[in-house]
Amino acid sequence: MTNTFTCSVEVPAPPEKVFDYFIDAELLVTWIGDYAVLDAQPGGEFTLDIEGIPVRGQYLEVVTPSRVVVSWGHAGSDTLPPNSTQVQFSLTPTSGGGTLVEVEHRNLPTEHLPSHKVGWPMFMDRLSNVTSP
Repeated sequence: MTNTFTCSVEVPAPPEKVFDYFIDAELLVTWIGDYAVLDAQPGGEFTLDIEGIPVRGQYLEVVTPSRVVVSWGHAGSDTLPPNSTQVQFSLTPTSGGGTLVEVEHRNLPTEHLPSHKVGWPMFMDRLSNVTSP
């Protein structure tokens, strides 16, 4: 059985600035992961190591500055292999000049849901912190 997990955070920066944190490896690792190599274009692959977990996937959609969709999985995993799930990041401007960042992680196997329920909100908080003026 698979599941969808969603969470969101409002960050103090505009979408044009926040968007770069999803497509620039140097900025990405300020809020998620320890190492990243990104080819941030549709069909481009990415490598992201998060606290020893080798995440691998592909950029499926890159719509500046409002949406990034990637396939997602763990290298070497039988239960969550690379490209087996999809993560959509939606960026919507807020009236105060910030951005509502919504994460939707689809097709998550049930056994991986608890760790992602902890991980995504934690990483969204980090994103909010690093994009603060």
